[in-house]
This record gives sequence, C-alpha cells and structure tokens, in this order.
Amino acid sequence: MSVDLKILRKQLRHQRRVVSSFQQKQAQQKVLQQLIRLKSFQHAKKIGVYLHAFGELNTNQIIEYCFKQHKQVYLPMICNMNQQLHWVKITQQQYRNNRFSHHPFGMKEPMASRGLHVSKLHLLIMPLLACDIYGTRIGMGGGYYDKTLASAGQRPFRLGIAHDFQLIEQRLHRETWDQPLDALLTPSRYLYFKR
Repeated sequence: MSVDLKILRKQLRHQRRVVSSFQQKQAQQKVLQQLIRLKSFQHAKKIGVYLHAFGELNTNQIIEYCFKQHKQVYLPMICNMNQQLHWVKITQQQYRNNRFSHHPFGMKEPMASRGLHVSKLHLLIMPLLACDIYGTRIGMGGGYYDKTLASAGQRPFRLGIAHDFQLIEQRLHRETWDQPLDALLTPSRYLYFKR
C-alpha cells in the first residue's frame, strides 16, 4: 500500500506544530544523549546543522554541545543562483547573540556571502518531515537538501534527526533525485541504513 504524500505531509506538519515545549526539550535531550555516543559525531570536526523553525526537532543543545567540544558549526544558507545550500561557519557568540537574517521562507540563516560545499563537512545533521525504515527522507518539499547532496559523493555522513512519530513504518516512494540518509536518530531509536 503506497502512502499519499500530500496527506502525510499535512498530518506531520500539524503534528510537529503541536509538540509542546516540554516534549520538544525532552526529545532534544534524548537525541543529544544518543548523538554524543555515535562515532560519526565523535570523529566529526565540521558539522552542518540546521536552526529549527517549523517544529523540527530543536537543535539548541546539539549546537551548544558542538561548541563545547570545539567542533566547527556550519549552518545552511540558500544560494539563489542554483537553489543549493551552502554551509556557513558560525561562532558561539554569533549563535548566542542570534546574529542571523530572516529568509523569506520563514527560517533564519547566517549573514554571509560565501560558504563551504556540503562535501567539505564531516557530518550533516538534517531536518525532515518523514523518514522510512529504509532511509528515504521526505523534507519540506523544496528539494534543497537533495539538490545539494546530489553533487556531494559519499561525504558527509547524512544523519536525520526527528521526533518518533516522523519515522514511518511503510516504505516511502523514492524518486531518482531523492538523497537517502545514512542514519536516523529519534528520541527512542537509532537506525543505520546502507546507502
């Protein structure tokens, strides 16, 4: 039985929006506890991560922990010329002072003109709307992560983080351009996929 993507997107967007701040805090703590034990995180020096904006799993604690461990933190910035994401290094001071611009889509992004190609990162922590048990990731629908990762080869390690309800047991349809995850981390599970 195939999943109706339109209905699924609507349901999951709604579910993400109604997650309470208490549930959000608990979820991010559980994900961070698992994340710090992963070799892919421990060995990574350059980490790409997102600023949560639409009910995705909150990344505050992950970002602060990265700074504490002297890891380099990179945030995505949409390049209007090719609709790909470029990764801009931020400082702890910049993060804490909330020195970001507002993108018309509603999220915050770094104020910079240049960034790294995604393949220069060691680990990419990605938001998602849904993921199945085969590593097929469904994003918000813009295709920015897929377009960006299409030219990246095997690097970086692609880790999706999500609330438990975003893991879908049924197989999601994967288009030829869809870029699968290497692993998924939820508050209660860690799944590794063979890409």
